[in-house]
Amino acid sequence: MKNNKLKVLSKILLFLSAGLLIATIFFPIWEISLDAPQYPEGLTLKLHANKIDGDVDVINGLNHYIGMKTLHTENFFEFTVLPYILSGFALIFCVLALLNRKKGGLIAFISFIVFGVLSAVDFYRWNYDYGHNLDPNAAIQVPGMAYQPPMLGFKQLLNFGAYSFPDVGGWMLFIVAILLFIIVVIEYKFKLFRKKNTPIQVLVLLLLSSSLSACGEQKMVPISLNKDQCDFCKMNISDGKFGAELITEKGRIYKFDDLHCMIGYHKENTSTKVKHYFIHDYARNNILIPAETAHYISGGEIISPMNGNVAAFSTALEADQFAKKLKAEKTDWHTLLK
Repeated sequence: MKNNKLKVLSKILLFLSAGLLIATIFFPIWEISLDAPQYPEGLTLKLHANKIDGDVDVINGLNHYIGMKTLHTENFFEFTVLPYILSGFALIFCVLALLNRKKGGLIAFISFIVFGVLSAVDFYRWNYDYGHNLDPNAAIQVPGMAYQPPMLGFKQLLNFGAYSFPDVGGWMLFIVAILLFIIVVIEYKFKLFRKKNTPIQVLVLLLLSSSLSACGEQKMVPISLNKDQCDFCKMNISDGKFGAELITEKGRIYKFDDLHCMIGYHKENTSTKVKHYFIHDYARNNILIPAETAHYISGGEIISPMNGNVAAFSTALEADQFAKKLKAEKTDWHTLLK
């Protein structure tokens, strides 16, 4: 006789998911932060299940000048219903575990994914409304400019850099989705994937692709020569042998026309947490390579745009060859960064 009962591990994961959903109510779910020269420590909005927290008053004051609506918890019905929705899901997961039916895991997974999609749509709608519906009588008006913050990642808004990322509660929700997916895998032993073009297969593949996109390692962005501007000296980047780029932990990308400029920016912005450094390969025009593992030579006949006079190479052999040719000396990344 076919066994339609949940496995013990699946029931444990359902109860664990319920616990995480309850815990989510007490932690911020999403964070939107703003960085600008006049606010070196940044401004932050923390979106909880039941309120907006953080530098709300300061941000409301700034928004007034550009005609954006002020932010108040009571203006959003989501903060009233979301704690009940999360609690409801937690209760449903516990009931499904106690009912002990295999379909319960599938029901939990599908319903939670639908909730996630609807929440993302609502979040986008909220961002769009606040970024586009501006007061026509605002003190500061930039024709054609909208101030919609990014759904996820980084976006430049005038002189502010806006970052949008999950907070503790948001990562808890993501973990719940993963746990529910594991339950489906455990209970159905990949049978859902044996039939082609089933709706469940499509749904699962979409979840996996979205997860990989969200968690994937951010890569460098090629420098557009003669178009991109150096974020330190403000000169156009025109030489594909000496450019550089860094990516912060928040995902913002800065580009430079010389290693000297990137190091100068690093020293002037010590509070900025850098995740990756890239440098142009001297032997290959406009090709960026990881700066930490590159091989360097300096001085001699090397002349770079801002007189940093350092050339980087992807291999030690090329660095040695060009060092002899250009009468330069070998150096390394840690020495340059000091």
